[in-house]
Amino acid sequence: MQKIIPPLTLYVKVVFVFIVHLLLIGCTTAEDELQHKGGVAISFDDHFIDEWYQLRPLFKQHGAKVTFFITCADTLTEAEKRLLHELQEDGHEIGFHGTVHGNATQLLSSASVDGYISTELEPGMKYMQQAGFHPTSYAHPGGNHNALADSVLLAQGFTILRDVAKNERSLYGVQLYHLPPKYMPHIYYTFDHDSTVDALTIDTDVHISQEEIREGLIKARDTGTVLMLFGHKPLYQEPRPGEYGFRVSFLNSILAQADSLDLQFYTMSELPALSDQRPKRSSL
Repeated sequence: MQKIIPPLTLYVKVVFVFIVHLLLIGCTTAEDELQHKGGVAISFDDHFIDEWYQLRPLFKQHGAKVTFFITCADTLTEAEKRLLHELQEDGHEIGFHGTVHGNATQLLSSASVDGYISTELEPGMKYMQQAGFHPTSYAHPGGNHNALADSVLLAQGFTILRDVAKNERSLYGVQLYHLPPKYMPHIYYTFDHDSTVDALTIDTDVHISQEEIREGLIKARDTGTVLMLFGHKPLYQEPRPGEYGFRVSFLNSILAQADSLDLQFYTMSELPALSDQRPKRSSL
Protein backbone atom coordinates (compact mmCIF):
# COMPACT_ATOMS: atom_id res chain seq x y z
CA MET A 1 0.00 0.00 0.00
CA GLN A 2 1.45 3.39 -0.99
CA LYS A 3 2.43 5.56 1.92
CA ILE A 4 0.71 8.96 1.98
CA ILE A 5 2.92 11.86 3.09
CA PRO A 6 1.05 14.49 5.08
CA PRO A 7 1.08 17.90 3.31
CA LEU A 8 2.97 19.59 6.15
CA THR A 9 5.71 16.94 6.14
CA LEU A 10 6.04 17.23 2.37
CA TYR A 11 6.30 21.01 2.65
CA VAL A 12 9.04 20.72 5.25
CA LYS A 13 11.00 18.31 3.06
CA VAL A 14 10.71 20.58 0.02
CA VAL A 15 11.91 23.56 2.04
CA PHE A 16 14.77 21.49 3.47
CA VAL A 17 15.92 20.38 0.00
CA PHE A 18 15.70 23.96 -1.27
CA ILE A 19 17.82 25.28 1.60
CA VAL A 20 20.44 22.56 1.09
CA HIS A 21 20.53 23.42 -2.63
CA LEU A 22 21.15 27.09 -1.87
CA LEU A 23 23.90 26.22 0.58
CA LEU A 24 25.61 24.01 -1.97
CA ILE A 25 25.44 26.74 -4.60
CA GLY A 26 26.84 29.21 -2.09
CA CYS A 27 29.70 26.93 -1.21
CA THR A 28 30.54 26.32 -4.86
CA THR A 29 30.53 30.03 -5.62
CA ALA A 30 32.76 30.85 -2.65
CA GLU A 31 35.18 28.11 -3.62
CA ASP A 32 35.21 29.34 -7.22
CA GLU A 33 35.87 32.93 -6.14
CA LEU A 34 38.83 31.79 -4.04
CA GLN A 35 40.41 29.78 -6.84
CA HIS A 36 42.54 32.81 -7.75
CA LYS A 37 43.23 35.21 -4.91
CA GLY A 38 43.01 38.91 -5.43
CA GLY A 39 46.44 40.38 -5.82
CA VAL A 40 48.82 42.84 -7.39
CA ALA A 41 51.07 42.60 -10.47
CA ILE A 42 53.99 45.05 -10.35
CA SER A 43 56.36 45.60 -13.25
CA PHE A 44 59.37 47.79 -14.05
CA ASP A 45 60.46 49.13 -17.44
CA ASP A 46 63.71 49.96 -19.26
CA HIS A 47 67.25 49.07 -18.22
CA PHE A 48 67.81 49.92 -14.54
CA ILE A 49 69.10 46.47 -13.72
CA ASP A 50 71.61 47.35 -11.01
CA GLU A 51 69.05 49.57 -9.28
CA TRP A 52 66.32 46.90 -9.49
CA TYR A 53 68.67 44.30 -8.08
CA GLN A 54 69.19 46.48 -5.01
CA LEU A 55 65.47 46.00 -4.27
CA ARG A 56 65.93 42.24 -3.94
CA PRO A 57 65.90 42.24 -0.10
CA LEU A 58 62.69 44.30 -0.16
CA PHE A 59 61.00 41.82 -2.47
CA LYS A 60 62.10 38.91 -0.30
CA GLN A 61 60.90 40.63 2.87
CA HIS A 62 57.33 40.78 1.55
CA GLY A 63 57.38 37.59 -0.53
CA ALA A 64 56.86 39.65 -3.67
CA LYS A 65 57.52 38.58 -7.24
CA VAL A 66 57.45 41.14 -10.05
CA THR A 67 58.17 41.51 -13.77
CA PHE A 68 61.14 43.33 -15.29
CA PHE A 69 60.67 44.56 -18.88
CA ILE A 70 64.08 44.90 -20.55
CA THR A 71 64.96 47.20 -23.42
CA CYS A 72 68.29 47.66 -25.27
CA ALA A 73 69.20 44.03 -24.67
CA ASP A 74 72.20 44.39 -26.99
CA THR A 75 73.93 46.42 -24.25
CA LEU A 76 73.46 43.82 -21.49
CA THR A 77 76.78 43.24 -19.74
CA GLU A 78 77.75 39.86 -18.34
CA ALA A 79 77.23 41.27 -14.84
CA GLU A 80 73.72 42.47 -15.73
CA LYS A 81 72.83 39.09 -17.22
CA ARG A 82 73.95 37.41 -13.99
CA LEU A 83 71.82 39.78 -11.90
CA LEU A 84 68.77 39.16 -14.07
CA HIS A 85 69.24 35.40 -13.80
CA GLU A 86 69.40 35.71 -10.01
CA LEU A 87 66.18 37.71 -10.03
CA GLN A 88 64.56 35.12 -12.28
CA GLU A 89 65.66 32.35 -9.92
CA ASP A 90 63.91 34.27 -7.12
CA GLY A 91 60.64 33.85 -9.02
CA HIS A 92 60.55 37.17 -10.85
CA GLU A 93 59.73 37.36 -14.55
CA ILE A 94 61.97 38.80 -17.26
CA GLY A 95 59.86 40.42 -19.98
CA PHE A 96 60.69 42.36 -23.15
CA HIS A 97 60.40 46.11 -23.76
CA GLY A 98 61.63 46.41 -27.33
CA THR A 99 65.02 46.57 -29.04
CA VAL A 100 65.31 50.33 -29.49
CA HIS A 101 62.36 51.53 -27.36
CA GLY A 102 60.79 52.76 -30.59
CA ASN A 103 57.42 54.29 -31.42
CA ALA A 104 55.40 51.33 -32.69
CA THR A 105 52.87 53.28 -34.74
CA GLN A 106 55.55 55.37 -36.44
CA LEU A 107 57.64 52.30 -37.22
CA LEU A 108 54.65 50.50 -38.69
CA SER A 109 53.74 53.54 -40.77
CA SER A 110 57.22 54.18 -42.11
CA ALA A 111 58.72 50.71 -42.26
CA SER A 112 55.68 48.39 -42.53
CA VAL A 113 55.14 45.25 -40.47
CA ASP A 114 58.38 43.63 -41.67
CA GLY A 115 60.36 46.74 -40.77
CA TYR A 116 58.75 46.91 -37.34
CA ILE A 117 59.65 43.28 -36.66
CA SER A 118 63.21 43.57 -37.97
CA THR A 119 63.87 46.84 -36.10
CA GLU A 120 62.07 46.57 -32.78
CA LEU A 121 61.40 42.89 -32.12
CA GLU A 122 63.77 40.36 -33.66
CA PRO A 123 67.17 41.86 -32.75
CA GLY A 124 66.35 42.41 -29.09
CA MET A 125 64.69 39.02 -28.71
CA LYS A 126 67.73 37.39 -30.23
CA TYR A 127 69.96 39.04 -27.62
CA MET A 128 67.54 38.08 -24.85
CA GLN A 129 67.52 34.45 -25.95
CA GLN A 130 71.30 34.36 -26.27
CA ALA A 131 71.44 35.61 -22.68
CA GLY A 132 69.18 32.74 -21.59
CA PHE A 133 65.86 34.58 -21.37
CA HIS A 134 62.68 33.75 -23.27
CA PRO A 135 60.14 36.53 -22.63
CA THR A 136 56.43 35.92 -23.13
CA SER A 137 55.27 39.33 -21.87
CA TYR A 138 55.78 42.67 -23.61
CA ALA A 139 55.48 46.27 -22.39
CA HIS A 140 54.79 48.88 -25.07
CA PRO A 141 57.61 51.48 -25.12
CA GLY A 142 56.07 54.80 -24.15
CA GLY A 143 52.68 53.11 -24.13
CA ASN A 144 52.58 53.66 -27.89
CA HIS A 145 50.75 51.04 -29.98
CA ASN A 146 47.69 50.29 -32.09
CA ALA A 147 45.67 47.23 -33.06
CA LEU A 148 48.17 46.31 -35.79
CA ALA A 149 51.11 46.43 -33.38
CA ASP A 150 49.19 44.28 -30.92
CA SER A 151 48.36 41.68 -33.58
CA VAL A 152 52.01 41.51 -34.69
CA LEU A 153 53.24 41.07 -31.11
CA LEU A 154 50.71 38.35 -30.34
CA ALA A 155 51.66 36.58 -33.58
CA GLN A 156 55.28 36.68 -32.41
CA GLY A 157 54.30 34.57 -29.40
CA PHE A 158 53.80 37.11 -26.62
CA THR A 159 50.89 36.15 -24.37
CA ILE A 160 50.28 39.51 -22.67
CA LEU A 161 50.91 43.09 -23.80
CA ARG A 162 51.09 45.81 -21.15
CA ASP A 163 50.13 49.43 -21.80
CA VAL A 164 50.48 52.58 -19.66
CA ALA A 165 47.74 54.13 -17.54
CA LYS A 166 47.85 57.35 -15.51
CA ASN A 167 45.45 58.41 -12.80
CA GLU A 168 45.74 62.11 -13.62
CA ARG A 169 46.33 64.44 -16.55
CA SER A 170 47.40 68.08 -16.76
CA LEU A 171 47.36 70.63 -19.56
CA TYR A 172 49.71 73.61 -19.37
CA GLY A 173 50.11 73.02 -15.66
CA VAL A 174 46.37 72.83 -14.99
CA GLN A 175 45.15 69.49 -13.65
CA LEU A 176 42.32 68.13 -15.79
CA TYR A 177 41.45 65.21 -13.56
CA HIS A 178 42.69 62.96 -10.76
CA LEU A 179 41.26 59.48 -10.26
CA PRO A 180 41.88 57.17 -7.30
CA PRO A 181 42.92 53.71 -8.58
CA LYS A 182 39.73 52.09 -7.26
CA TYR A 183 37.77 54.06 -9.90
CA MET A 184 39.91 52.80 -12.79
CA PRO A 185 38.52 49.37 -13.74
CA HIS A 186 40.90 48.95 -16.70
CA ILE A 187 43.92 48.56 -14.37
CA TYR A 188 42.45 45.44 -12.75
CA TYR A 189 42.93 42.02 -14.32
CA THR A 190 39.76 39.95 -14.07
CA PHE A 191 41.12 36.59 -15.31
CA ASP A 192 39.09 37.03 -18.50
CA HIS A 193 41.74 35.78 -20.95
CA ASP A 194 42.60 39.37 -21.89
CA SER A 195 46.01 39.65 -23.58
CA THR A 196 46.11 43.48 -23.72
CA VAL A 197 46.16 45.25 -20.36
CA ASP A 198 46.87 48.59 -18.69
CA ALA A 199 49.05 49.18 -15.64
CA LEU A 200 48.99 52.31 -13.51
CA THR A 201 52.28 54.18 -13.24
CA ILE A 202 53.61 54.82 -9.73
CA ASP A 203 56.34 57.19 -10.93
CA THR A 204 56.67 60.60 -9.31
CA ASP A 205 55.11 62.47 -12.24
CA VAL A 206 51.67 61.43 -10.94
CA HIS A 207 50.35 61.82 -7.44
CA ILE A 208 48.90 58.76 -5.75
CA SER A 209 48.54 58.64 -1.99
CA GLN A 210 49.22 55.60 0.15
CA GLU A 211 45.56 55.62 1.15
CA GLU A 212 44.46 55.54 -2.50
CA ILE A 213 46.76 52.60 -3.12
CA ARG A 214 45.38 50.81 -0.07
CA GLU A 215 41.81 51.35 -1.31
CA GLY A 216 42.85 49.93 -4.69
CA LEU A 217 44.45 46.90 -3.08
CA ILE A 218 41.38 46.28 -0.92
CA LYS A 219 39.22 46.41 -4.06
CA ALA A 220 41.48 43.78 -5.68
CA ARG A 221 41.17 41.57 -2.60
CA ASP A 222 37.39 41.92 -2.35
CA THR A 223 36.72 41.39 -6.07
CA GLY A 224 39.28 38.64 -6.66
CA THR A 225 41.08 40.71 -9.28
CA VAL A 226 44.66 41.89 -9.78
CA LEU A 227 45.73 45.54 -9.52
CA MET A 228 48.44 46.21 -12.13
CA LEU A 229 51.13 48.81 -11.33
CA PHE A 230 54.46 49.76 -12.89
CA GLY A 231 57.40 52.10 -12.56
CA HIS A 232 60.85 52.80 -13.94
CA LYS A 233 63.94 53.72 -11.90
CA PRO A 234 64.04 53.32 -8.11
CA LEU A 235 64.59 56.73 -6.49
CA TYR A 236 65.77 57.37 -2.94
CA GLN A 237 65.42 61.14 -3.16
CA GLU A 238 63.68 63.76 -5.29
CA PRO A 239 64.28 63.15 -9.02
CA ARG A 240 66.81 65.33 -10.80
CA PRO A 241 65.77 67.19 -13.98
CA GLY A 242 65.09 64.62 -16.68
CA GLU A 243 65.15 61.72 -14.20
CA TYR A 244 62.03 59.55 -14.03
CA GLY A 245 61.14 56.84 -11.58
CA PHE A 246 59.35 55.94 -8.37
CA ARG A 247 60.18 56.49 -4.73
CA VAL A 248 61.47 53.34 -3.08
CA SER A 249 59.63 54.32 0.10
CA PHE A 250 56.37 54.34 -1.88
CA LEU A 251 57.08 50.90 -3.34
CA ASN A 252 57.86 49.63 0.15
CA SER A 253 54.48 50.91 1.32
CA ILE A 254 52.71 49.15 -1.57
CA LEU A 255 54.46 45.85 -0.86
CA ALA A 256 53.81 46.10 2.87
CA GLN A 257 50.11 46.87 2.38
CA ALA A 258 49.69 44.03 -0.13
CA ASP A 259 51.44 41.69 2.30
CA SER A 260 49.27 42.78 5.23
CA LEU A 261 46.09 42.28 3.14
CA ASP A 262 47.26 38.75 2.25
CA LEU A 263 47.23 39.53 -1.46
CA GLN A 264 48.89 37.34 -4.05
CA PHE A 265 51.84 38.73 -6.03
CA TYR A 266 51.54 37.85 -9.73
CA THR A 267 53.96 38.14 -12.63
CA MET A 268 52.48 39.44 -15.87
CA SER A 269 52.60 36.18 -17.82
CA GLU A 270 50.81 34.36 -15.02
CA LEU A 271 47.65 36.37 -15.59
CA PRO A 272 46.56 34.98 -18.99
CA ALA A 273 47.89 31.54 -18.07
CA LEU A 274 45.71 31.39 -14.95
CA SER A 275 42.71 32.67 -16.93
CA ASP A 276 42.54 29.29 -18.67
CA GLN A 277 41.76 27.63 -15.34
CA ARG A 278 38.47 29.38 -14.63
CA PRO A 279 35.45 30.95 -16.36
CA LYS A 280 35.24 34.68 -16.90
CA ARG A 281 34.45 36.69 -13.78
CA SER A 282 31.63 39.13 -13.46
CA SER A 283 32.50 42.74 -14.23
CA LEU A 284 33.82 45.06 -11.55
